[in-house]
Amino acid sequence: MLRTPASGGDFGRLRAEFALPESFGPAVLAEAETAVLDPLASAGGREDATDLPFVTIDPPGSKDLDQAMVIERNGSGFRVQYAIADLAAFVPPGGALDHEARRRGQTLYLPDGNVPLHPPVLSEGAASLLPGEIRPAVLWTIDVDEAGEIAATRVRRALVRSTEQFDYEGVQSSLDAGRPHPSVAALPELGRLRRSLAVRRGAVELQLPEQEISGDIDGGWILARRPRTVVDAWNAEISLLTGMAAARIMIDAGIGVLRTLPSPEPDAVEWLRRSATAVGLAWPVELTVSEFLSTLDPGQPASMALYADTTRLLRGAGYTAFAGELPAVTTHAGIGGAYAHVTAPIRRLVDRFGTEVCLAVTAGREVPEWVREALSEVPAHMSASDSLAARVERACIDQVEAWVLAEHVGHEFTAVVLRADETRAEILVENPPVMAKCSGEKFPEGERIAVRLTEVDVEQRKVSFERV
Repeated sequence: MLRTPASGGDFGRLRAEFALPESFGPAVLAEAETAVLDPLASAGGREDATDLPFVTIDPPGSKDLDQAMVIERNGSGFRVQYAIADLAAFVPPGGALDHEARRRGQTLYLPDGNVPLHPPVLSEGAASLLPGEIRPAVLWTIDVDEAGEIAATRVRRALVRSTEQFDYEGVQSSLDAGRPHPSVAALPELGRLRRSLAVRRGAVELQLPEQEISGDIDGGWILARRPRTVVDAWNAEISLLTGMAAARIMIDAGIGVLRTLPSPEPDAVEWLRRSATAVGLAWPVELTVSEFLSTLDPGQPASMALYADTTRLLRGAGYTAFAGELPAVTTHAGIGGAYAHVTAPIRRLVDRFGTEVCLAVTAGREVPEWVREALSEVPAHMSASDSLAARVERACIDQVEAWVLAEHVGHEFTAVVLRADETRAEILVENPPVMAKCSGEKFPEGERIAVRLTEVDVEQRKVSFERV
């Protein structure tokens, strides 16, 4: 495994380039501290759900814990109890915290530390669903029938207490050993059911290898493929289930903010079918995009190439706010249905507002005026922060790629050709996992080739390859 030198690398220059904030202003911190002094000030009228054995599933070392769950059998179906951190209990509308959160949009994650949406005293403390702590939360109870469809949804404010903090690999190991925690023992069955339903809905899942940066014991950086367990996917299905329940509430009420993506044009799908043929994949005419992708082996080069091409079908995602008349597009093509963000309010701005809509509607109350006023602004805030987050993530990966490869110019590597034209190709070097451009001729898409590293520019975060 290749890694950076022991001295590691400094992301300070990158932070300065993107003008990332280094801290919170005095007014924001003061408001956060005031909220922490009496974290349950808004506990009046909350349901006491502290008897439910909630658990969290997050990456190792996470402190900003948005979600906790209990999943159980409910007759022939399932009952999902999903507790979401209640940020509105800590963020006064129109205050310094609110304005700063709107400016930031979302938490940005860098290898040497994050740039949080909210001050850590909230995001990693009083608002986080840390184990053993009583926390204000928004509690979703979703009943799912035997077919995997939503049968009933209840949303209210509650007090909860998480009993355990798990990571994905730990949950996977306990399931493999036949000793799962009771709160997630039903997760595999429900997760499989929802994933099967997602394929039937037309959801598009791209299993391209994900690059992950981690630190080593010598202070350097390691670039590797992010290990993905089935627990990752099952856990994501619970969040998607909740987001789809939220979207249904909003659409029925005629007010809310949805995550939308237009369906691809028929000619785009036909283009993808031709791409499948070009990389040697037989696509039966009766299978939809979703059904066909679900049959592919993610580890095969041809599959990787087709996943890369499929990203073209998923362009144009955005946030659509409405109050009254429904928008022209209310669905997300990648999910195969209507969907809204409500499960990560510690890390993402829009979730706080979407949650307040759902709470008001289901309680038969008017949506608060401060929420109505914000709806028209939230999509722009989120689009800007999404763009910044994507650029920062790409820049971090590019920087570590350059650091890792700096001493290996002239070396040969094995790579998969993802996309190609006459003289250039987009490749995935397999070890270390590097996405890059490669010069050459007659690239075989969806196949492995030998490439040579010809140049590394650490300052510009660029690496260059040529076909051997």
